[in-house]
Amino acid sequence: MPHDRPVTRAWVLHPDLTGEDRRHAPEYALEEAVSLALALPDLQVVGQGVVNLRKAVPATLFGSGKIEEIKAEISDQNVELVLVDGSVTPVQQRNLEKKWGVKLLDRTGLILEIFSDRARTREGVLQVEMAALAYQRTRLVRAWTHLERQRGGLGFVGGPGETQIEADRRAIDEQLVRLRRQLDRVVRTRELHRAARAKVPFPIVALVGYTNAGKSTLFNRLTGAEVFVKDMLFATLDPTMRRVRLPNNGPEVILSDTVGFISDLPTQLVAAFRATLEEVLEADLILHVRDISHPESQEQKADVEDILNDLGLPDSVPVLEVWNKIDRLDEETRNALLNKADREEVFAISAVTGQGLAPLLQAIETGLEEDHLTEVLNLGFEEGRRRAWLFEQGVVTEDAQGDEGYRMVVRWTAKQAARFRGL
Repeated sequence: MPHDRPVTRAWVLHPDLTGEDRRHAPEYALEEAVSLALALPDLQVVGQGVVNLRKAVPATLFGSGKIEEIKAEISDQNVELVLVDGSVTPVQQRNLEKKWGVKLLDRTGLILEIFSDRARTREGVLQVEMAALAYQRTRLVRAWTHLERQRGGLGFVGGPGETQIEADRRAIDEQLVRLRRQLDRVVRTRELHRAARAKVPFPIVALVGYTNAGKSTLFNRLTGAEVFVKDMLFATLDPTMRRVRLPNNGPEVILSDTVGFISDLPTQLVAAFRATLEEVLEADLILHVRDISHPESQEQKADVEDILNDLGLPDSVPVLEVWNKIDRLDEETRNALLNKADREEVFAISAVTGQGLAPLLQAIETGLEEDHLTEVLNLGFEEGRRRAWLFEQGVVTEDAQGDEGYRMVVRWTAKQAARFRGL
């Protein structure tokens, strides 16, 4: 099939501000920014670099000397798009575009562009559109006629419809209101599905982790599903759920694969994707999947934990830490890691080869069991609906009828207890 869409030549810059407290080292931050750029179709990264800054220049971000130096490099390479891995103000964006004669995207714009290209479900598309409008509301995205081309997504990188984005704020606000109404309807449908699942006595196990940690590969191996997998940031956007029975005739669970997290995830996207991410809060058990072969695996873990805390994950939800991609390590490093995993009660696995999955699956079953509490309930004869719900959930271990009602012994999770009391 011929490739009929032109390729945009891009240059990636990571500004490293002196004295700024950053979790990630500049070289790894740049590497991630390049990976983000490569996640876009029809984009070729022809250059990259870390730019050391003592302080940000309010009008242009970079100093005049550095601007001229970068201009010479991008001119030599016929660059059409500069990606700045950081926050760029509307004024800085306008001034740099004029000086360099190229289109410019900051980190937020780049991630929004990826999400716009990947969203497949109605909910995902609406969430991205809302996030994009909230971002555009602060700036006018200028069209560069020499960059115009047909492509999918929202058209940040260029396209014939781009000049229409230069609407006034009132028009954007009206569009946001319209999208919010549509999204509310979709979210209500999701809540109905969630309520329906609450009636099914299957615990929910959610996979969370940094983007590209291998969650979808693990999901596919455990469920036999064929969720899209690629060594690429944000390969999976829309949450996927499958019912799966644990080995040795173990309990049935619902496994949920979620969107990957990332450092400095744009606030617009956190807000827009909250309904999707809140699926995690419904989980009875969470598997935090880490790419243990990545040099900054520990920093990525901290980013994921920050987002889970921001979402308000209850302390009562057990979290199992899964060290994935041990197949990428040399034998000596892998053996040392396996010994460390045993000591720290985490699970070292390879979702590709299946190594280490048996202990993990056993731990999932044990974790779900340990999460259960035994209680005695006394229900009146008039509480038939609540009694029926307990049987639907499969939590009743004893049931005896007395003169005034039923004495029931139940073994359930704290979440089921809360649902029961809300009936």
